[in-house]
Amino acid sequence: MFASYLIGLREGLEATLVVSVLVAFLVKSDRRDRLPQVWAGVGVAVALSIGFGALLTFTATRLNHGQQEMFDAVTSLLATVFVTWMIFWMRGAARSLSGELRAKLTDAIQMGSAAVVVMAFLAVAREGLETALLFFASVQGATTTASPLIGISLGVLTSIAIGWGLYRSALRINLTKFFTWTGLLLILVAAGIFKYGVHDLQEANILPGLSTYAFDITSVMPADSWYGVLMSGMFNITPQPSVLETAAWLLYAVPTLILFLRPQRKRPAASPTLPATDPRPAA
Repeated sequence: MFASYLIGLREGLEATLVVSVLVAFLVKSDRRDRLPQVWAGVGVAVALSIGFGALLTFTATRLNHGQQEMFDAVTSLLATVFVTWMIFWMRGAARSLSGELRAKLTDAIQMGSAAVVVMAFLAVAREGLETALLFFASVQGATTTASPLIGISLGVLTSIAIGWGLYRSALRINLTKFFTWTGLLLILVAAGIFKYGVHDLQEANILPGLSTYAFDITSVMPADSWYGVLMSGMFNITPQPSVLETAAWLLYAVPTLILFLRPQRKRPAASPTLPATDPRPAA
């Protein structure tokens, strides 16, 4: 449930921040007449994301066991790629996101109402589709309960509340620290998703070694214990993983964490421009 909550919170806040910037820009520039187009674009993006999640679930239930394992593996690997790209993109683009969105919205307003709808749709749809894919991949190894759905719903609701507070200036949070800590946790979640994708490939007989275990800590962390369920649900850490699963987890998590925690290079400051001198002699 925590992993689903984290996905909903992180992705939801990114989308909420985008909408907040668009709405605040229109309100401050006295263009409230464009707000319905923004909300229309957001609504279509949300509907598309929900439909995409439903399509993934519908497709998975119509496949036989081998096909379903392969389908789950592909979605898990795609989710790992998308969440990794999203984490590093937000790490570098967070500071300039507001200005870029305002510039794009200004151009869209000049082009007409349809352009505003499309711009708002594209700004939110990316987050929504990523959320649907990441959520679907993250719950494949979880139990068939309502906990993941409750978790992601609570995460999205929390992100909306935070976004509203930021918009109304009633809440102050350090977004850089927020995205750093949630990025670290999501890297561990993505490592678990990647590990589960490898497990599915082994289940589908694409990769060997399903019964070759790296270790067995069942006596210390039983799969049916509350902490076993917690670790499995959060980071897909299981008490009896195969060698390939463990290698996949380490090969993803270790270099990704190192790259993420590495200090960002600051752009060199521009050289100061010397004032032009008048070549004519003083009078």
